[in-house]
Parts: sequence; structure tokens; C-alpha cells
Amino acid sequence: MTVGEAANLVGVSVRTLHHWEQIGLLVPAARSSAGYRLYGPADIERIHQILVYRETGMALADIAQLLGETESGVAPATLTPSSATAHLARQRKLLTDRIARLQEMVSAVDTMMEKKKMGIQLTPEEQVEIFGKDWKPEWQDEARERWDDPEVWSQYADRTAKLTKDDYRRITAEIKAMEAQLGEAKRNGVQPGTERANQLAELHRASLDQWFDVPYARQILLARMYTQDPQFAKHYNDIEPDLTPWLLQIVEANARAHGVDTENVEW
Repeated sequence: MTVGEAANLVGVSVRTLHHWEQIGLLVPAARSSAGYRLYGPADIERIHQILVYRETGMALADIAQLLGETESGVAPATLTPSSATAHLARQRKLLTDRIARLQEMVSAVDTMMEKKKMGIQLTPEEQVEIFGKDWKPEWQDEARERWDDPEVWSQYADRTAKLTKDDYRRITAEIKAMEAQLGEAKRNGVQPGTERANQLAELHRASLDQWFDVPYARQILLARMYTQDPQFAKHYNDIEPDLTPWLLQIVEANARAHGVDTENVEW
């Protein structure tokens, strides 16, 4: 077959086969009457041998030595059955060693990922102490299952990893103060779309944005989720009756004021 056909068959580039010929690693078995390279079955077998050794990370010069290449660049004869078996056994050993190394690397990466996704660096007891008796440490795992967004969780892990116990106390106090302002505004009849309502919507967005990026569309989707999730709805409605739907209204009105089409929002 031609060099192009051989390259397509084994999944390498024509340029690669040309390079291997230049360094004497793979010299095609024949040439056509027009001088074009022609690759036979033995050449294809040799290409596969080279690819296996390359997969182990071996240098081309070492591969050439293993395959019995001569300095003149003339390819050796086809391997005998016994020598072919020896080559395959050597290749298998190299590949299994490489698999073992890669498995070790995967385990190391898994460990790093597990640490990165831990998020809140507090014990369950400390979480309840800071966030209140109603806090459930398993909520974090439930949220990860519900919203499987790698980018968001990466941001969350990076930002929470830097927080100390005192930071969490401060943030919790700020959130409670913000929620108290929401309840007071609802109680006093503040209407969605007014300046005060928009200020509170921005305050709410900022409280979320400290954990991960929260553009207006994402804030809308979160506020809608509050109205659909019994636990979230109860949390806000315990502060002030019907605070949950009111919060959604001020969030959507503020987003519209910033040019967001609230009928078509994406996470």
C-alpha cells in the first residue's frame, strides 16, 4: 500500500512515516515504478511494534536498537516466531509497567480532586455551631448532586478553601443581616422594581457571588429554585411570610432593569 494508505491504516501522519524512514527506523519494503514508497505486511507489523514502544515513552533511537536497526538504515528481516514472541513479551511488560504508573497518577489526581471538592473546611460540629442548629452538613453533598456544574464547584472549592472559622462567622452574620433587611422591606411594602428593592436584590446577589460567580440569570434561577424547594421556601418564609416569592420578584425586576430577558435565562 502507499504511504498515505499505510498512514491512514495505523493512525499516524504521512510526515511521521517519512521521518521514521529518514532516521532509518522504518524503511518501506519496496518502491513503485514511479518511485513511490510501498508498504507491505511486514512494514505494517513493524509500525505497530514502533507505536507500542512509543506508547511506553521510549525514545525512537532506543526503539530502533530494540528492533535491530543497522546504522545503514536497512530494515532487518521479518522477526522469527520466537523473536516476535520475545518482542511481544517485552512490549507487554513495558505497557503493564506504564499502566501501573498511570494508575498511581490517577489515584493522586483523585485525591487532589476529593480535597478540592470538599468545600467548607469545617467539621460537621463547627458547621452547626456557626450556621445554626437547623444546618445539615449533608446539604453540601445534596447540592453537588443537584447541580453538577464542574466550573461552579471548582470556584466554590477554591473560595471556601481560603476561609477560616472566623471568616465563616463573619459571612454568616452578614447573610443573616441581609436576610433581615429582606424581611423588613417585604413587611414595609417595598415594591419590586423600586430603588430599594433593586438595592436588596444586588445585596442578595453579592452574598451568593462570594461563593461562585452569580450573574443575573443565575441569580434568577436560584431564586426560582427557592420557591420550588420546601427547605429553601421555609427558610425565607420563616423570616417573613411569603418572603420567598417576593424575593424572586425583586430579583427578576432588578435583572430586567439590567437588560436581562427573564423569560429566557440559562445557568
